Amino acid sequence: MQDSTFDLMKKAGYTVHVASRSYFPSIDDSELTARLIRPQDMSRYVEKGLIDAGITGRDWVEENGSDVAVVQELVYAKQSLGPVRWVLAVPNDSPVKKAEDLQGKKIATELVNVTKSFLAKRRVSAEVEFSHGATEVKAPDLVDAIVELTETGSSLRAHNLRIVETVMESTTQLIANKAAWRDPWKRQKMENLAILLEGALIAREKVGLKLNVSKKDLAAVLRILPAMKKPTMSPLAAKGWYALETMVDERMVRELVPRLKRAGAEGIIEYPLNKVIP
Repeated sequence: MQDSTFDLMKKAGYTVHVASRSYFPSIDDSELTARLIRPQDMSRYVEKGLIDAGITGRDWVEENGSDVAVVQELVYAKQSLGPVRWVLAVPNDSPVKKAEDLQGKKIATELVNVTKSFLAKRRVSAEVEFSHGATEVKAPDLVDAIVELTETGSSLRAHNLRIVETVMESTTQLIANKAAWRDPWKRQKMENLAILLEGALIAREKVGLKLNVSKKDLAAVLRILPAMKKPTMSPLAAKGWYALETMVDERMVRELVPRLKRAGAEGIIEYPLNKVIP
């Protein structure tokens, strides 16, 4: 998630650079010191107070049983802006249809503790072994099933595996050490970062629209034009004309712009957004 996180930081207003083979990125904020740590380890260091705050997945916080403060949930992943899933998967020709069918079987996963908890709730007794990687290739020859992270399911399908059940959904989180969270200065700094990161995430799916419209067409255009509250409207120098400005979901623009044009809008401009603070 390094690249997607650096991109999000940039949109939030922080420029982060890291040299090849370095684990200590530079950041253009003299009050912040950064380092790269695997998400599997992050919550343990934050809990111990070796790091004040970190970005990691909820899955690893739960896997490690870490007692940390969640500053902000940040719903993005490596390829998408949604949560990711840890799923129970088996070979396509496996007779397994549900978790209970794995009684006495063997499962490989990196998320051992969460998987054991999931099985215990279903009263399934199965052997859960830790997988160091390449988990998809271990079924069916080495294990009966796997629990693996997926965003789209494409890797599982490529390895002739099918999803049986979702073990858990996970999102990216900005977490904090609880002692650091109680420190007023550090807490404000973390909250500031959370506001900007969340604003950058919201902006990823939105664009700004500007357009001009005459008074006679104003009502028709306003009926079409969405806004978070109401569009900003300003009179133009030309009598009887107005400038409108609003934010819309980017996926709506291709359908929205032709409708606005037909309703009388002119000079329509679409522009990208870096941050949207609700």
